[in-house]
Amino acid sequence: MADDGGYSGAGGGQTNGNDAGETGDAEEAIAQLFDDYLAGFNDYDADRICDCFALPAIVWQHEKGHVFNDEDELLENIEALLKALEKEEVSLSDFHVASSHVSGSSALVTLDWSQEAADGEAVFEFTCHYQLIQNGDDWVIAGVVNE
Repeated sequence: MADDGGYSGAGGGQTNGNDAGETGDAEEAIAQLFDDYLAGFNDYDADRICDCFALPAIVWQHEKGHVFNDEDELLENIEALLKALEKEEVSLSDFHVASSHVSGSSALVTLDWSQEAADGEAVFEFTCHYQLIQNGDDWVIAGVVNE
């Protein structure tokens, strides 16, 4: 991942038996997933963020796990998160890929996030670990652990 939010590729060279074509396809699809996810945050678009998840989804934050069984539950949580970001005047979110690993139809990706105010000052900096699954040609987020 480049510092500009561009995805440098999942897998980190570790393919666990996937050939280069399969891994490249996965990296491209995962990059698209996180591009959409990031755009959802930067556009304050709860539906776009929600579309990045498999259901049910598990999110661990503040040392508590939450299972979102349907889209309405997940949207409610995302909308509350976006309201909190708006209250803190976050105008730009960005991330850097700290690590990634693709194995077949699953992947683990760790992102270091920075969320900034309009003046470029960091409001929040944190790390999230994502468990991804392949759903047809698309990759979706099955679980998140927020440090």
